[in-house]
Amino acid sequence: MENFFDISQLITGILLMVVILLQSGKGGGLGSAFGGGESIATTRRGAEKGLFNISVILSVIFMGLAVARMFL
Repeated sequence: MENFFDISQLITGILLMVVILLQSGKGGGLGSAFGGGESIATTRRGAEKGLFNISVILSVIFMGLAVARMFL
């Protein structure tokens, strides 16, 4: 059973990294942290919304697997 959690957490982590790297960045880098960037509110649409939802789901699964491994 421990091998199942190891393998599934590894696969989930790799998928999570890929999905996060596919998302486009909206920030202006370090300059926006100090007020240098513009803050225009935008909504997610299409593929961007799908990637965001997938990343949220994968992060919840990843954390769930980590907690489950802690108790085994």
